[in-house]
Amino acid sequence: MNHAHETRLVETFLPYMADVSQRQAALHELHQTWRLIEASAKMNCPFEARLLLPAVLATRTDLVQLERDLVTNLVAEKVRQVLGEAATRAQYALDLLIRNLFERTADVGFLAADLDLCRFVAGQAPDRDAARRRLVAYRAKYTVYDDILLLAPDGAVLVQADADAGLERTNDPLVAATLDAAGYVETFRASDLRPGQARALLYSQTMRDPDSGAAIGVLCLSFRFEHELAAIFAAYGAADLRANMLLLDADDHVISSADPLWIAPGVRVPVNLDDTAESFTASRMFAGREYLVATVASSGFQGYPGPRGWKAQVMAPLDLAFRGARPDAAAQLDPRMLQGLLSHAHSFSPALHDLMTSVTGATQAIKRIVWNGKVTGIGADAGASLDNSRLNPVLDQITETGERSDAAFSQSIEGLYQTVLASSLQAAGFTAQLLVDMLDRSLYERANDCRWWALAGQLRQALADGDSPARAAVISALLGHINSLYTVYSRLVVYDRSGRIVAATGTQDVMGMQIAADTLSAVCGLRSEMDHYAEPFGPSPWYDGAPTFVYHAAIRHPERESAVVGGIGIVFDSAVELRNMLASGVAGRAGMHAFLVSPDGGVLCGTDPAYPAGALLPLERALLDTASQHGADSRIIAHGGQYCVAACARAEGYREFRATGTREQPVLSVLLQSFGALREDAELAALAGVERVHAEHEHGRDYALFQVDGALLALPAGAVIEALPFGQVKRTPPSDSARIGMLDVDLDGGRRHFVWVFDLARLVSHRPHTPRADGQVILMRHGGMTIGLLVDDVHSVQRFDPSASTPIGLAGDAAGLSPGLIKANGGDMLIQELDPQRILARVCAPIGGAN
Repeated sequence: MNHAHETRLVETFLPYMADVSQRQAALHELHQTWRLIEASAKMNCPFEARLLLPAVLATRTDLVQLERDLVTNLVAEKVRQVLGEAATRAQYALDLLIRNLFERTADVGFLAADLDLCRFVAGQAPDRDAARRRLVAYRAKYTVYDDILLLAPDGAVLVQADADAGLERTNDPLVAATLDAAGYVETFRASDLRPGQARALLYSQTMRDPDSGAAIGVLCLSFRFEHELAAIFAAYGAADLRANMLLLDADDHVISSADPLWIAPGVRVPVNLDDTAESFTASRMFAGREYLVATVASSGFQGYPGPRGWKAQVMAPLDLAFRGARPDAAAQLDPRMLQGLLSHAHSFSPALHDLMTSVTGATQAIKRIVWNGKVTGIGADAGASLDNSRLNPVLDQITETGERSDAAFSQSIEGLYQTVLASSLQAAGFTAQLLVDMLDRSLYERANDCRWWALAGQLRQALADGDSPARAAVISALLGHINSLYTVYSRLVVYDRSGRIVAATGTQDVMGMQIAADTLSAVCGLRSEMDHYAEPFGPSPWYDGAPTFVYHAAIRHPERESAVVGGIGIVFDSAVELRNMLASGVAGRAGMHAFLVSPDGGVLCGTDPAYPAGALLPLERALLDTASQHGADSRIIAHGGQYCVAACARAEGYREFRATGTREQPVLSVLLQSFGALREDAELAALAGVERVHAEHEHGRDYALFQVDGALLALPAGAVIEALPFGQVKRTPPSDSARIGMLDVDLDGGRRHFVWVFDLARLVSHRPHTPRADGQVILMRHGGMTIGLLVDDVHSVQRFDPSASTPIGLAGDAAGLSPGLIKANGGDMLIQELDPQRILARVCAPIGGAN
């Protein structure tokens, strides 16, 4: 993000973000306090503060830049959250629509080849009422259609499902266009085939003579376009009414609007298809109002591109986009989970990590200023305090203001963290919902297909006529044609009243095999052609023993509806189709896996090979239970040794599918996105730092306290010169010793010296240790020798009475670096005291006495 874009971003959006403006004002007030501290130090103790003032100025300058960076990132993240949510909603809405329309292209091809309807159009079966009943029966199963029409080549309406329409003839050129086309024709506009409608979405295909193959007419399906869009808008439009969802044509005109009183159909709107950061996050003007706009185009589905140029778009006005409370993603996290997750900020939010690092650096700089100010006033050898009466109030002010600055920045960081987590939870929740929506829409089609195809006259007559070679040929030809149109099936099988398979598609030879007795009983017991039977998801002999969905419908006698003469079973290609659904949800999203599971966590399908179909997905029971009871849930969990965003959604059904609640088994979708490995308690303790040490003694010896590997250690303050950032160390090649580099320092009022720097953690533990990049180097002097000691962080300077010290009693002067322990906070805390002489004895041999 370049500086000019950052400036535009803040200037454009900050006025609409009250919470960020409040944080900015609080941080700016602290900036003024830092200026007052500088002025106070210059006036009241210029000599004592001369060494501190450059550091205070540098720190204040850093805090000003950090304030700018923080505000910019808060603004940018909130904009990204709104746009990300909008783009996700738009993408999923369009994907569902295109997948739905893809099914229509197969339907029209199948129905145009229906033998009974073709015979009627060819004049071989002139019963018009029977033809209408057949169209009505199809429409009753596929409720996505409001009408089905059979048209003569000259435009005459031979019959239509909608008996009240009374349409006799059409002049729509789609009839001629369809007769000239090799396959289906998709038409979207006003048509006299649907009088009274501003536009209709029609799918048409040529019908051919059953004997000669000559074109005899056109079958036309009228899709319930407005009804379907209303359902999609309701599911994926903004429920809080802070944005509007639109369907656009190739010229960016509104086809449909979730709120037509807000943005009316027919108007042209600005779009946002540019994926560059500057363009994507820029606002757009429309009708005198500024909007955040997210536009997505269709990438098609299984080769079907969808209507030309259609796009989905969400428009959120700036005065509403950031209003209202966003989910408090971390509110329910225990502190350990929160801290552990934040430790992986570099992977899930680099901007957040950079800000956290900057805040930590600023906090360390402030602590170092105070720490150095305290130790500077300690007598180098006597350990007695000099008169710091004028400097100490300044140091106290720096400490207090530093703590306020740290708290203010930490709260702002937490606000950014909340926004980042909320975006992740929101995206996972949307994806989980999309997956069950796609599943239900797909299974809706499967339930319809089996009932639809069971009505085919060829099947009914062939099974009613009894066993013959001709029967198998007729049925096999029809099944092959169907399977070529509907590629989501692994195989189709037709069986007679005894359950014996008489025809099938697929490579495996299943002719003559028997349908399971319980399945046959269920199919023969179906009460009407509107009923179907779904086998429980599980291993199927018709799917090479792999688990899948199998849907069945009864095939009835052509003259006696109550007589079942057999059935049809359609075997969903679950391994491919379910995996494609899940993969489409997680595509391009690192560390994310998706699953379809039963309410007890049994895996139907997943993208993680560690949990194949049939395995049990180990999840928090509360996640599955809440989604099962309330429809959805999302939270941060520990899973598989990782911190994860988890979302779960319940399959609610589509149209009449799942309406009874007993025919279909319940299914949940689960989204898991890994953020990083779980931290051990020791790691979390080190990240949390050491608690405050209370000042308890007025007399005694002063000690400089600091942290190493989560523990608090102390050196006599008289042996400490100052602390410097580890970043100033000139590193030496790695070795087996604790020596890690050199520091160029001013030790004698202007004369520069090089001093060796040692990793204190390694000196204390004798174990290999990886230094922290944000560590501090303590300059220690004893007996005329100066060295640097790398520690994690400085802590404070405290005075302890001799009675607070307890000797350890180690054998030999050089046996250990610590002569004793210091009891602090009433004895609840033990601080390990280090002996400068023992430290030098440990390190002076390798450095040959150099200082």
